[in-house]
Amino acid sequence: MSMESVKGPASYFPSIEKRYGRPIEEWQQLVRDRLPAKHMDLVSMLKDEHGMGHGHANAIVAHVLSKQKG
Repeated sequence: MSMESVKGPASYFPSIEKRYGRPIEEWQQLVRDRLPAKHMDLVSMLKDEHGMGHGHANAIVAHVLSKQKG
């Protein structure tokens, strides 16, 4: 399986770690710590409190929420 097979929100994880300097698990935990909350409220938290771009914040939130439903 090549790296190109990674699709969806997880495909952003390497660039998020590189850009913001923290492991993806830390970002996911920040989101989990705020649950229950609305998707866009969580995205706004990452953007406003941590300076994350919208696409990256959305990818982390979408991934965490998809795991919570499972």
